[in-house]
Amino acid sequence: MAHVITAVIGSGVLSLAWSVAQLGWVGGPAAMVLFAGVTVVQSSLLADCYISRDPERGAAVRNRSYVDAVRLYLGKKSQMLSGFFLGFSLFGNSVVYTLTAAASMRAIERANCYHREGEGAPCCAAGAGGSSEAYYMLLFGLAQVALSQIPDFHSMAWLSVFAAVMSFSYSFIGLGLGAAKVIENGVIKGAIGGVSLVSPAQKVWRVAQALGDIAFAYPFSLVLLEIEDTLRSPPAESETMKAASRASIAVTTFFYLGCGCFGYAAFGDGTPGNLLTGLGGPTGSSASPTSASSSTSSAATRCTRSPCSRSWSGGSAPASSTRRCRCSGA
Repeated sequence: MAHVITAVIGSGVLSLAWSVAQLGWVGGPAAMVLFAGVTVVQSSLLADCYISRDPERGAAVRNRSYVDAVRLYLGKKSQMLSGFFLGFSLFGNSVVYTLTAAASMRAIERANCYHREGEGAPCCAAGAGGSSEAYYMLLFGLAQVALSQIPDFHSMAWLSVFAAVMSFSYSFIGLGLGAAKVIENGVIKGAIGGVSLVSPAQKVWRVAQALGDIAFAYPFSLVLLEIEDTLRSPPAESETMKAASRASIAVTTFFYLGCGCFGYAAFGDGTPGNLLTGLGGPTGSSASPTSASSSTSSAATRCTRSPCSRSWSGGSAPASSTRRCRCSGA
């Protein structure tokens, strides 16, 4: 379950309040519940694809990755096409996590500057003073080089547990800060139709972006079969994976609804793109959850890059340990 939570509760949770603001009190929560339901069905269908029967040889085959399942059911051409889009999607996820981690580390630097030199200090202003985000991207990349030495999901259990704890930490803090802001305001902001002070074209664009942000918040199906490959049986791997997926999606959807709705209720039309920095500003109230967000991004990047890493190492070094996925334990 820790692998699933790490892959699901990533940086996407921080922008959900903004997404709810674009969709409104009806569309925002409804979209989250809809995507959660789609993810449950999708993960259930994929879990059943882990062990299949080869149509040519009649023997049971373990599909250890999404592209393996596509090759068995749809053929090699479909596997190549699917592999391209899957790799592109995983690459995009890694880029998003890198940008989020860099922004989080820059926010921590601003919080430290605030306490050291006061609110009016130049380094407290966004984009002014201190280290640039490019510097933090390089640091994040070095951390990923170190984490890439972990061979497979089976060896990543400790990292996923750590990331899951960090995910719950900043989700709880974001939810709590949002609720406190609503109580402080004494009024629930927002409207049924969402932000209205925009042109029709801007509204369409923002709604599409909000739906994309919510969809990005449920990305773990891309690595579901790799996670399932770490499970032991009995019970059957598919049954364990389905139960873990349902429980994880239910828990994460609760946090998504809490962070998204409380954030929108607190800020209304002025809901920020990053809930934590919007609630905490440059002060230390956002430093701890932002640090947790950065840690989660690091682990989630390693999880989402795992299929790419295994594919590359399997092709360039067939005897590599990343090619040999073990199924004894989780």
